[in-house]
Amino acid sequence: MSAADEIHVFAHVEAAPGKDGALREALLELVAATKEAEPGVLHYQLHEDPAKPGSFYVFEAYKNQAAVDSHMGSPHLAAAFAKAGPLLGAPPSIVPTKQIAGA
Repeated sequence: MSAADEIHVFAHVEAAPGKDGALREALLELVAATKEAEPGVLHYQLHEDPAKPGSFYVFEAYKNQAAVDSHMGSPHLAAAFAKAGPLLGAPPSIVPTKQIAGA
């Protein structure tokens, strides 16, 4: 594996009004399941905007495209999407990237 093969993803997920606690729990479950079940995941970090509770960001780093594909087809991701769907205030924003500088 080389750093050139790595794929990074930034995802933004916004809770519907009054649903931030339930969405937080669903996302925490997804993070735990992903870390436990997916060896191709290098980082899977959940962040919340301190100035805007219910606005979540996930930084994801994968060894390669095969690891991304595995994650996208995982049963725990499907379960998280099903659980989170009614809790969302807007469609998630998911942006795959390649790192070009920095440590």
